[in-house]
Amino acid sequence: MTILPEYFKQHLITCHGQAEAEEWMERLPAILASCAQSWQLTIFPPFENLSFHYVAPAIRADGTSVVIRVDAPTGEFAQEAEAMRLFNGEGIARLLECDEGQEVMLLERLEPGTMLAELVPEQDERAISILTSVMRQLWRPAPAQHNFPTVEKWAQGLQRLRVRYDGGCGPLPTRLVEEAEALFAELLATAGPPMLLHGDLHHENILLSGNEWRAIDAKGVVGDPGYETGVLFYNPMPKIFHVPDLRKILARRLDQLSEELAMDRERIRGWGLAQCMLSAWWHIEDGYQKPPYDVLACAEILSGMK
Repeated sequence: MTILPEYFKQHLITCHGQAEAEEWMERLPAILASCAQSWQLTIFPPFENLSFHYVAPAIRADGTSVVIRVDAPTGEFAQEAEAMRLFNGEGIARLLECDEGQEVMLLERLEPGTMLAELVPEQDERAISILTSVMRQLWRPAPAQHNFPTVEKWAQGLQRLRVRYDGGCGPLPTRLVEEAEALFAELLATAGPPMLLHGDLHHENILLSGNEWRAIDAKGVVGDPGYETGVLFYNPMPKIFHVPDLRKILARRLDQLSEELAMDRERIRGWGLAQCMLSAWWHIEDGYQKPPYDVLACAEILSGMK
């Protein structure tokens, strides 16, 4: 019997609706049993702090430690699995097996698995350097033919915001939404050759593997690599929001990212603000009633750094 934490059940219902979430939860034990048999696995209870998918440690018949991930019904499995294939273990956990029908991945287990978030805020500068190193390992020219979403498509989320609120911005500050819309338009119009990006490369998706740091949970998105830096201005959550001087840390991160990635500082600032506002909208779109005020505070700080 697969016992799911109550918070995880409620999160699934919030994101996918009760009927779809319950149908997936009912199928989960059979999916795990099928994969255990096919891949000769002993599957253990899931990791703590599940978020969007069911993720658990397991051992193969030969004693290899692995991770099994059963995707919830997000509609993103195919692109995520393809991104993991293309990254091919370079700066990221290796994809070992894939069941596309049941939407399951078997992944290399990164051990000891310490999250990069543990370095913040005491070693924040080192953490950003680790992130830029992983970015450089992952980024590669986008395939000529692909089914990945693009940064441009993701940016259209703000159009859905406008539709929902009859041209307004609902609970989000109008000035910041308008600034994000203008930034997305400018940054997309001046982007260089499209690259395949991780798509969600924050501190909790970088783990220690032996003596090196590697990524997990690639989403796979195609676009300007500067987009990848945006999430670093409001992560790791909620830890980043409790530092004594958030403005000082964000300013240093901005300078450091520009220097280490050899990117224009103003473009990185723009991607940061634009992505803060897109993230705030996604939060509401996922069913939450109140906007993420801490993320909006980060957007406000970035707006003042022109």
